[in-house]
Amino acid sequence: MAYENPYQLLVAVILSAQCTDKRVNMVTPALFERYPDAETLSKATFEEVEPFIRSVTFANNKTKHLIGMAQKLLSNFNGIVPNNIPDLETLPGVGRKTANVIISVVYGLPGMAVDTHVFRVSARLGLTINAKTPLQAEEQLVANIPSQLLPLAHHWLILHGRYTCTARSPKCDQCGLTEVCKYYAANSH
Repeated sequence: MAYENPYQLLVAVILSAQCTDKRVNMVTPALFERYPDAETLSKATFEEVEPFIRSVTFANNKTKHLIGMAQKLLSNFNGIVPNNIPDLETLPGVGRKTANVIISVVYGLPGMAVDTHVFRVSARLGLTINAKTPLQAEEQLVANIPSQLLPLAHHWLILHGRYTCTARSPKCDQCGLTEVCKYYAANSH
């Protein structure tokens, strides 16, 4: 996703929920031109913001979340994007995954955003064991991956899940991790 500052990344990540980065990158330039900071966005109405993001999934909810996030960012955090998960999670539209992206990318802190790709791939590779929730997967990954590698590991797992270790038809014949993969060991005959 394209962004220039923590506020823009936060907006882009909120917009990216169940939406492609490509689509987010299509709508954010005009949105950021009109609302370059939390202050301008906090003063906007639903009717003013929604047309900018109409083409993203769940545009109505995301419009409400963006305006509410900007308002709370100003009232509770002086317009500064928080650097910790508990504070970030108080912002409308921000869940644990988004909070982890922000602390990792913006602040360089150890965080592991667990989306469907990370959840699936970490289980298949055996990086997580019997994790039933994204939080359990996150806790196991953070405990077992050196903190300085967490941001890279997050991106590696996402990309591997998107292009190789796909949900329906994993491309095991193209994968360089089959020697260590629990899924491959259990499913190759």
